Amino acid sequence: MRPETASLTRRTWIQSALATLAGGTAVLRGRRADDPGARREHLDHAIHAMGPVGRVDTSIFDPSAYLRAWNFSNLPPAERLKFYRETRRADGTLLREYELYAVDREIEIVPGVYFPAWTYNGQVPGPTIRATEGDRVRVRFVNQGVHPHSVHFHGWHPPEMDGSLPSQQVLPGEQFVYEFDAAPHGLHLYHCHTAPLKRHIHKGLYGVFLVDPRDGRPPADELIMVMNAFDTNFDRDNEVYAVNSIANFYMNAPIEVELERPLRIYLVNVTEFDPVNSFHLHGMFFDVFRTGTRVETMEHTDTVMLCQGERAILETRFRYPGDFMFHAHQSEFAELGWMGLFRARRSTYET
Repeated sequence: MRPETASLTRRTWIQSALATLAGGTAVLRGRRADDPGARREHLDHAIHAMGPVGRVDTSIFDPSAYLRAWNFSNLPPAERLKFYRETRRADGTLLREYELYAVDREIEIVPGVYFPAWTYNGQVPGPTIRATEGDRVRVRFVNQGVHPHSVHFHGWHPPEMDGSLPSQQVLPGEQFVYEFDAAPHGLHLYHCHTAPLKRHIHKGLYGVFLVDPRDGRPPADELIMVMNAFDTNFDRDNEVYAVNSIANFYMNAPIEVELERPLRIYLVNVTEFDPVNSFHLHGMFFDVFRTGTRVETMEHTDTVMLCQGERAILETRFRYPGDFMFHAHQSEFAELGWMGLFRARRSTYET
């Protein structure tokens, strides 16, 4: 049995999601946020912890592994073959074959707080699909959920592969094969396009679809970062915000990057119920390549704003060692879980 989450509200999740370090017992029925006693009781702890105490179980979905995983590279070789295969074609491009399935699953988004998600392959965001421009992409999609679902890919494809019309919905227990050439190059996404669209996206049916240029991009440490949020009481107002689904995860597990090494962030916004989301990096600036379809940039900044479905590639390098905060520059989002740290270190190979 999962802990009851109905009492969680937008203003009180930091207090109500506290868990003890020793036993890990979640406290989900905290006092109201306007109760002075509750505020005083938890204020110091919340500030120092940068969110709730405790850790989310990452045995099913690990945001640290997700950062650098695509085409199921996070799985052992034998298991990976169940979900991804590639074959060289005569023209030098690849046929990339994927197995995606929709399944209903509760996911932990704050220590002790579970969200009844609709997922691709049991995780939110879904697995990252990565191809090179001109590759053939073939995705066998099986609907193991209890609602009709589909997969809609951003990019070029024939209309019968769009997954958006009522006739293109995949009913529970059925399957469909999507097939198209990967184009144009850039940072795209895929998501369910079944009505009501806001519910199917908000519940977790989305993932990154990355198409590399034929000639590639300059070498860099690459990270997948999806900005998302969760309406835990289904009032069309988000209570929890995050990057890669778990609130404040990267405050407790900073993203380790190498000093002076080029860093490339594939940033995608799929936040529902808010018109925009944003990314701000402390002590740094970065180049912005919106949608990643051009190799030149006119933006050099420390903050970028994205509407839902909008994407951007960010490129930078850390000049100084240490911990650098990143968060949404909507303060409320940051306080409700959208906050993390980069930890810049010198290469272990340096002498």
